Amino acid sequence: MSATAAPAALRPLNTLLSQRERQGQRVSFHVSEDWQQGRTTFGGALSVLAVQAMRDVCGADWPLRALQTNFVGPVGVGQCHIDVTLLRQGKNIRQVQARVTQTDAQGTEHIGGVLLGVFGTGRESTLPPLMPTQPEVSKTPEEAFKLPYIAGLTPQFTQHLDFRYAEGGLPFTGTDAWLSRTHVRLNDTSGVDTELQSVMLADAGPTPALAQLKGFAPASSVSWALELRPVTVTEVDGFWRMDKEALVVGEGYVNEKTSLWTPCGQLAGLGYQVVAVYA
Repeated sequence: MSATAAPAALRPLNTLLSQRERQGQRVSFHVSEDWQQGRTTFGGALSVLAVQAMRDVCGADWPLRALQTNFVGPVGVGQCHIDVTLLRQGKNIRQVQARVTQTDAQGTEHIGGVLLGVFGTGRESTLPPLMPTQPEVSKTPEEAFKLPYIAGLTPQFTQHLDFRYAEGGLPFTGTDAWLSRTHVRLNDTSGVDTELQSVMLADAGPTPALAQLKGFAPASSVSWALELRPVTVTEVDGFWRMDKEALVVGEGYVNEKTSLWTPCGQLAGLGYQVVAVYA
């Protein structure tokens, strides 16, 4: 019997962030295999790296208010570069572009993604506050179904996350659900601040439309618009809530909405995504 190779050690998100290198307006990261989703890097992780690069080059003094991401091409295992450009700096708003590239074995540079981050400082306002209330969910994290990691079946990046399905159908089970409510958390939060966790977790789950299918089919995010609220998380290891709803489905595309809630029930972000489903 031939020996089976031991699985590679997982590299927590903090490791990817701490080992980055900066040269001027370019920040480089080394992405490991355990952060892959199919033939590309998990979009939430890639967006976190881009936001970190934006903060490195343009400052981390203002919170991220909005992030628009176009996933242009695959970003595989290995080094990727993020070139940051300050588009405009005003009194309260800073707009920053990040361009993700990777060089192949032949030396050709490919674009993996283009992102626009909007950072904004808080201001005095006469508007009364309006804060939504988190909807009730039928199952607690302890009662919900914990999604197992199965090598070769579930995406590799899910090894870093704890998913617990509370409502809605699981992907490819042929149910009639168009929404999902999931308890989710990053297994290792050390060195990852709340803002970066918000970016990561808002993109963590699959579109609920996949529950309609009775067999596997690949899906890929095309574009993603994320709106963030500055929040405070006191339960560092607590479960966040990711509520997803398919709004429009047709011609192989899904338009969906995500609401991300902190462990204490604050609205942390609203995400709008276009997903291509190859079925």
